[in-house]
Amino acid sequence: MAALDTIALATATKAIDMSHHVNTHSKSRPPNFLKGIIQYMSYGGMVSLAGGLPHPSLFPFQSANIQTFPHSAEARPDQLISLASALQYGSGSGDASLVKWAHDFTKKVFKPAYGDWEILLHNGNTDGWAKIVRLLCEPGDYILTERHTFSSSQSVWIPMGIRAVPIDQDGRGLIPEALDAALANWEAEHPGIRRPHLLNIVPVGSNPAGTTMDGARRKEIYDLCVKYDIIIAEDDPYFFLQFPVYKLGESSDPTPIPQEEFVKSLVPSFLEFDTQGRVIRLDTFSKTLGPGLRLGYFVANPQFKDLLLRGAQCETQAPSGWSQAIVASLLSKWAIGGYLEWVSNLRGQYLRRRNWMIDSLAANFTIKPAADISIPGAEGFVAYLKDTDKPIFSFVPPTGGMFIWTRFLYSQSPRFLELQKDEKVEDPEKVFGDELWTTFADSLVLLGAGIYFEPWQGKDKQTTKAAGGEEGIGYFRLAYSYSTKEEMELGIQRFAAVIKDVF
Repeated sequence: MAALDTIALATATKAIDMSHHVNTHSKSRPPNFLKGIIQYMSYGGMVSLAGGLPHPSLFPFQSANIQTFPHSAEARPDQLISLASALQYGSGSGDASLVKWAHDFTKKVFKPAYGDWEILLHNGNTDGWAKIVRLLCEPGDYILTERHTFSSSQSVWIPMGIRAVPIDQDGRGLIPEALDAALANWEAEHPGIRRPHLLNIVPVGSNPAGTTMDGARRKEIYDLCVKYDIIIAEDDPYFFLQFPVYKLGESSDPTPIPQEEFVKSLVPSFLEFDTQGRVIRLDTFSKTLGPGLRLGYFVANPQFKDLLLRGAQCETQAPSGWSQAIVASLLSKWAIGGYLEWVSNLRGQYLRRRNWMIDSLAANFTIKPAADISIPGAEGFVAYLKDTDKPIFSFVPPTGGMFIWTRFLYSQSPRFLELQKDEKVEDPEKVFGDELWTTFADSLVLLGAGIYFEPWQGKDKQTTKAAGGEEGIGYFRLAYSYSTKEEMELGIQRFAAVIKDVF
């Protein structure tokens, strides 16, 4: 009986606080924004337009069948040839056949402008970006980012005391003139502080903005990076999800195009302009084959590749042998032509989903071209409340990726104007944005709040005004990648109903 009491007591006690053992680096890591969303995910009938998950029906793997030996059986090498390398410690460089495929594919599709570039596998672009930061950045550095940037990409460098230098964007992506101004004036505005030397950019289907940078602008950006000696981290998970410009009233079902025409339609990678080896390209299979594979690859100059490899050998070693074996087997059967056919069809599926969401917005709001309206900062289309002359938000129809980025005119809401007049409210944009997001969630539609995508500029620049944000403006990201057409339509109806009430 005493033994049972001891066991009961042991299971009832809790671990003591050990936080004094945790280092400053770990304590400084910001929480993932999804933590705030999870509590809402279990609500009955919830429609989530928040996360950019690829739709599982668009994974190429139909089923998996793994056969094992009985635990008492001796291994028979003749039956393990295909699995031996996958289950063994691997080279940090990755499976040789997969590296060769990536090299041949890169040469054909991305066409690097210099000759001695190399391939190194990584565990997906999040892992790849973390390795780039550890390769190139020192504590206290500054990193050049897009004005709105993927939240998780910051988690690796914020604990290092690094800050962002946000560069303004428009409907074509990062603005070259804004980048030039930030770098040209650096010494005058930041005396004694090292000028940024790393640009982190998602040039296709920018997350969250959904914009795709054309070749002419890429050349301008690249030339500026040469001028100021900047390394470009080209994070490109959505490269093959490139879309034509949306036109109001066009068919939601895109017409399939031949493979050769599809390849020609793709905007060039930064590699195509890179004659010096200053671009580190991050490619991944997450959006084309499945994010659970955690597999992608760097394209980099030999020096960077070797140093990235050293880091991988002591941090992560090679990517999962299982993932490499599965992908290598698939790509050996498909070859480059088969993979291009797959991603071309995949692009059509996500294009259809983009059109569904914009069609649904058009059904619930009055949509007008921004070019025909005088609203400062508005691009693409402006959404009005039905049967009114009140504009609520604008958006640029995405030309790639999985998201629509909405720019809200908070000043159109009586509640925001009330907060703005309250002297006790330090940041009315943030307070109103939080209230609006919660109202959406309580109405069973989840969105990505714009604040999640604000680059970290330091503790002294956390309010909208201090961070250089726009007065009376806020943002929300809508994902069209995962929901069904019916769920999407329902979610947008709820979205519109909340806006009608609040605005």
